[in-house]
Amino acid sequence: MAIDAQTLQSYPKIGETVQRIRKEMGLTLKDVSKRTGLSVSAVSKIENDLASPTYETLLRFAVGLDLDLTSLFSGAMKPDPLTGRMDITRKGDGIVQRTPHYEYELLSGGLATKEFVPLLTRIRAHSLNEFKGLEGHPGEEFFYVLSGEVILYTQHYRPTHLLPGDSGYFDSTMGHALVSAGEEDATILWIATSVHGVLKDPSGRQDLRE
Repeated sequence: MAIDAQTLQSYPKIGETVQRIRKEMGLTLKDVSKRTGLSVSAVSKIENDLASPTYETLLRFAVGLDLDLTSLFSGAMKPDPLTGRMDITRKGDGIVQRTPHYEYELLSGGLATKEFVPLLTRIRAHSLNEFKGLEGHPGEEFFYVLSGEVILYTQHYRPTHLLPGDSGYFDSTMGHALVSAGEEDATILWIATSVHGVLKDPSGRQDLRE
């Protein structure tokens, strides 16, 4: 997935968006900590671009601040839902944000409150050792390998090696991670269901609080 520097800089970083929305809502760091289940330190680091949030952390912010995930990518508050909606994303025009392990290009970013989130994703991680552990969150996910080689790690199954044209569907509540298996970063189409309600870590781990 080729993304030029101009595209990467066209939208604010996640931390900037979180900080702006927090202040607009009149919330303190402690308030956001209580709403998201993240530590005050973690929220502060993300706001000041001292730490990059994982996908689960993005979900925690979206649920805790009552936002659509699209709002965190684009920096815009969610619009009122409309019927008869449609959105087209031209090649390379998606909203791009980076996390420690993935580079996401959000497709159909012009629509908020979607039932699922389509992401064109470059997998930057090449080893499971790059993750603190397998993380899970509510919902279900589907991915289709476009280029490169991918290994899917899950909490209850053996690691699975996938090639271009292969796909996978799994319950997101399982701890999971995708890594690139080859020398080059793999690219996948990644579709996740939207998360509504209170986000809880089904494994009971607390490692996301630091």
